[in-house]
Amino acid sequence: MRVYDLAAPGCYADATGEMMASSGPSPQNGDPYADRRVYPRVPVALAAFLAADGERHAAQLLDLSPGGAKLNCRASLPVGTAVILDCGTLTREAVVRWLNGAVLGLCFDSELDAREVSALIDRSTALAAWRKARE
Repeated sequence: MRVYDLAAPGCYADATGEMMASSGPSPQNGDPYADRRVYPRVPVALAAFLAADGERHAAQLLDLSPGGAKLNCRASLPVGTAVILDCGTLTREAVVRWLNGAVLGLCFDSELDAREVSALIDRSTALAAWRKARE
């Protein structure tokens, strides 16, 4: 199992704007659960796969930002596990940053550009419209 140091760049900024990463909350302006994301997350609903340790796991992409994503995945992937997110049109290496039941957060090894984020949002919106039309 490949496990990374949790100090991956691009996931969080502290109160001074310095980049930092942590597997758990840390006090910031008196609120240990303050949202420290650098980028806002956008809700999406896309099927995806996570590859880790030679295995491929089905997942549902729940939200997305240039720096990371939230997914629902039944596989038990410990914090710090190196994974590859595959959304069909996008593949990105990442690290599991947090885990809460079947929901997990990823920090991408390299940020998505605006075109990649927009393409995934557009695909999610089109799928939602298609599903609604079939109802």
